[in-house]
Amino acid sequence: MRIWAVANQKGGVGKTTTVTALAGLLAGEGKRVLVMDLDPHGSLTSWFGYDPDTLSHSAFDLFQHQGKVPDGLPAQLVTETRCRNLSLIPASTALATLERKMVGVEGMGLIVSRALTQLWDDFDYVLLDNTPSLGVLMVNALAAAQHLIVPVQTEFLAIKGLERMLHTLEMITRSQRNRLEYTIVPTLFDRRTQASVKSLNLLRKTYPDELWRFAIPVDTKFRDASEAGKVPSDFDPETHGVRAYRRLLADLQDQMARSGKRAS
Repeated sequence: MRIWAVANQKGGVGKTTTVTALAGLLAGEGKRVLVMDLDPHGSLTSWFGYDPDTLSHSAFDLFQHQGKVPDGLPAQLVTETRCRNLSLIPASTALATLERKMVGVEGMGLIVSRALTQLWDDFDYVLLDNTPSLGVLMVNALAAAQHLIVPVQTEFLAIKGLERMLHTLEMITRSQRNRLEYTIVPTLFDRRTQASVKSLNLLRKTYPDELWRFAIPVDTKFRDASEAGKVPSDFDPETHGVRAYRRLLADLQDQMARSGKRAS
């Protein structure tokens, strides 16, 4: 199993789109893919046609057992989607209450890791969609992940948010004494605007080693795919946005192979 977290402490940068696009492409390759929604807003859950306000079972259930994960519980939360080979553990709005409820409970940062251990042989890839705020949910995602994908909109304010995200990553990995490799992915790029071009050039200058060499363009087909409840590659496999994500996926897979990271 390979586990990728998609996170940024700024909202609206394309996290959920990145999860659905990459997951859909992996599923199309025949990989067994699980996506987990760790955002109380439940955008990923809504994308696949479920209502995070009314779900009776969700990722929230994992956090209700004093730091332990009962045997069989993660498998019970796995939900089907309309995309072949792609499953979902949905979010509920109750996730927003975790910070208040989990104060003083030991082991709460490793719940997702423990849950995925039970599913290790069931999936080839897991992608974690995250809330845009630092807390127990993001800590769980970063602790579980083998690689972090950081989407960043090509605009100045989003780049400032990226600085906060990388500072958070540094603090968490220092406490865990385990460096988490990451890839910064420029998103919502519009080559027609000077602001977008300048922002991309700034990213390339500031993060030459961690920045993906290309960018995900603005593509209205992503919005249409979410309204249809389909992954982007099923909605329109040849749109320029999907082609960009296909290139990103290939680069991520090559990077993982070169780094020697293997599920164990």
